[in-house]
Amino acid sequence: MEKDSREYTLTLERRCTYILRSAQLFIAMQAVSRLEAGNPAPDFTAADTSGKTIHLSDFRGKKIVLYFYPKDDTPGCTVEGCGLRDVYQKIRAAGAEVLGVSVDDVGSHKAFTEKYKLPFPLVADTDKRITENYGVYNEKWKMGRRVTFLIDEQGNIAKVFDPVKPDAHAKEVLDALKAQ
Repeated sequence: MEKDSREYTLTLERRCTYILRSAQLFIAMQAVSRLEAGNPAPDFTAADTSGKTIHLSDFRGKKIVLYFYPKDDTPGCTVEGCGLRDVYQKIRAAGAEVLGVSVDDVGSHKAFTEKYKLPFPLVADTDKRITENYGVYNEKWKMGRRVTFLIDEQGNIAKVFDPVKPDAHAKEVLDALKAQ
């Protein structure tokens, strides 16, 4: 009986060690894959609001405000989108373009854009590749988190806004563009 108890304890100890090491490896992998200022922005190909296929690299030579949001026509996403709409001309004057990304489809983006007169394209990430490549996909909720990447003219990430407060975000983006 005593031998069985020792074997069980050793087996349990090994399992705990394995679980702990697996968790440490997972955390380390997450830290490595997190995009930060100075990293190249992952390129992507997807349909925009109009159904046209765009690539992030199409915008090389311009600054990009690439904002990820959870879902079209929801309270926080509407506040954030309309805030960027309201300062859009100032963002353009600062030499930048705005692209919004969510996992919604083109039809949903089109309705959202028309309803709130958003002047910038929304990107349909229906296969979730963009949100995953940028590290903003929330597996539990099956949508992107609210994170914004300011991308420079060479295609590198200049600034990451995480977390984002929808009602203050447009001003933060504009201030960051002016500071560059």
